[in-house]
Formats: sequence, structure tokens, C-alpha cells
Amino acid sequence: MSFSVRKARMTDVRPIHNLLTTCAADGLLLPRSLSQLYGHLRDFYVVEDESGGLVGCAALSIVWENMAEVRSLAVAHDIRRQGCGRMLVEACIAEARELAIRKLFALTYQLPFFQALGFSLVEKDVLPQKVWMDCIHCPKFPDCDENAVLMHL
Repeated sequence: MSFSVRKARMTDVRPIHNLLTTCAADGLLLPRSLSQLYGHLRDFYVVEDESGGLVGCAALSIVWENMAEVRSLAVAHDIRRQGCGRMLVEACIAEARELAIRKLFALTYQLPFFQALGFSLVEKDVLPQKVWMDCIHCPKFPDCDENAVLMHL
């Protein structure tokens, strides 16, 4: 089966929401509301299968002057380990480079996946902007169990 990555469109919001909700129920990430998705649609990339079905998504979210986050990375359960996650993160990395962003990070439970892409494990205290912009509002704060990973571009 072949897959392709593209920027998200307005018609992708509900399928993205469904995918994120399913992955959140599995404890893989935090859910996002439809309102958040509509407001940040331009941050998202999606992966389509051969029939045009949406099977994955990820967002590149600018956090600060030289820092961005890969967030909301989700791939449909039945097609995991086929390269879709890698395609999405690589699209985010390419856009970060185009924007001259020097640091790209993620908060994740999938540490080996991100390390295989060149990210390094770091302490969360190297991400103060993230902590005070987003984490402070998270129901898991201050007991976050995700790993912080960072890539210098």
C-alpha cells in the first residue's frame, strides 16, 4: 500500500478529530477539540492511503522565536509501522527548516520512534515556553509522564 502526505484541508478536520479521539482513548496522546482543530488547521499535515482515506496526522506548532513542536501525531492502528508516522514528522521537520526554526521538540510516549528520527531525550525544563503556554493547562500537570525529545536543526 502506498501513502502520501499533504497539508490538511477544511474537510479533514472531522477525520483528524476522530483519529485523535481514538488515539486519546488508547492513552497515546491528549484529545483536541474541534474548535482547537479548526483554529490550528494550517499547522496540520495528513497522510492519505491509496483510496484518499485519511490515516494519519501531525501538526507543526510554533512555540517561540526559534522553537516549534511536533504535536498531535497519530496514525490509524491498522497501518502503524508502515512509515506514515515517519512521513508526517519528516514533513514537520522540512517545514521547520523552511521557517528557519532551530529547535524542534515533542512530548511523547514513543521515545524510540523519535530517537530513530534524530531526536534526543531532554528534561522538560529546557522547554519553559511550552510548560507555561500549554502544559500548565493540562490535566496531567505537573505530573506529566511523557518524554521530552528535542532536535537541533
